Amino acid sequence: MQAEAALQAQLAGDHAALSAACEPGVGLCTIVGIEGSFSRKLGAQLAVFPDGSTVGSLSDGCLEAQLASDMRTMTAAQVRRYGAGAQAIDFRLPCGGGLDILLDPVPDRAACREAVTKLTARHVARLHLPGTAPIRERQFQPALRIVAFGEGPELAAIGRLAAAMGLECDARDKTALSLGSLAKDCRFDRWTAVVMLFHDHEWEAPLLEQALSSEAFYVGAQGGERARIQRTLSLASRNIEESRIARIRSPIGLIPTCRSPETLALSALAEMVGDYERLYG
Repeated sequence: MQAEAALQAQLAGDHAALSAACEPGVGLCTIVGIEGSFSRKLGAQLAVFPDGSTVGSLSDGCLEAQLASDMRTMTAAQVRRYGAGAQAIDFRLPCGGGLDILLDPVPDRAACREAVTKLTARHVARLHLPGTAPIRERQFQPALRIVAFGEGPELAAIGRLAAAMGLECDARDKTALSLGSLAKDCRFDRWTAVVMLFHDHEWEAPLLEQALSSEAFYVGAQGGERARIQRTLSLASRNIEESRIARIRSPIGLIPTCRSPETLALSALAEMVGDYERLYG
């Protein structure tokens, strides 16, 4: 049970229901159709345990309770309509829309475990959906990973906020780095966001070169106009192509002016999460 809890902690968000569905007796619900406006994306999932408790999130609680109740009566996968257009008139979604949800009381456990293994190894995973669901396959991408280099309260703030959000964040203080050298034991895949939070910008060049040579979907650096000019000149002197330098987000974040480390962390994380969500297409 401890190993299961640790694994589910690693697989936050969309991955939590998939992880739970690996265990016997757990059903899996998948949104396969949306009519009108709804707060979750197509393919969002919810796992239902034998006692009616759930993992994942499809709504504000009312839908989860209904799905848990319906799952108890099912023996095979079936797509059911909830909200607008549903046969049952005693349940309506607050948004007024309609959802088609695949309820699978016995998901393919081996396939779920294989998908979890791939996600843990930072690979895209796919899960075939049974029956006549409009969506025949659910694709998962590895969880957002943040690598932050820097110093002082800004680095600490982004680490705290990322942890509170359940995000993986590798926050590396400059005291653990070597000036002018690349970061050791550090890989940036296409689901990684890299951010520089230095006041002393001479630490940035080799780390930025390392990040810009990778598939990282986001590369950002703290600083104003003067810092951006010096950064560009420094990278150009290292023969970094202009197109690669242009990938750097600076200033970072969605809030134009941040006056505290916490605000900067919130602003930067919001930008990273937004870009990560767009990777879904």
